[in-house]
Amino acid sequence: MSSSGILPEGENLRKAVKWISGQGGFSLKTVEAACVRFDLSPADENFLINHFSGEEAEKEKGEE
Repeated sequence: MSSSGILPEGENLRKAVKWISGQGGFSLKTVEAACVRFDLSPADENFLINHFSGEEAEKEKGEE
């Protein structure tokens, strides 16, 4: 049996990060949309929220 149609674990999460990055800004609504679009788990959703909220905090520090 071929596994060519099965994505490696974490592939959907990587796609979601890329998709959210291309949306022009972070919001919880964007994360929710990515979770539905890429069929992510609640743990993946928490990762995305922490990842992107951390990036926003770094941007704000750089603007001071």
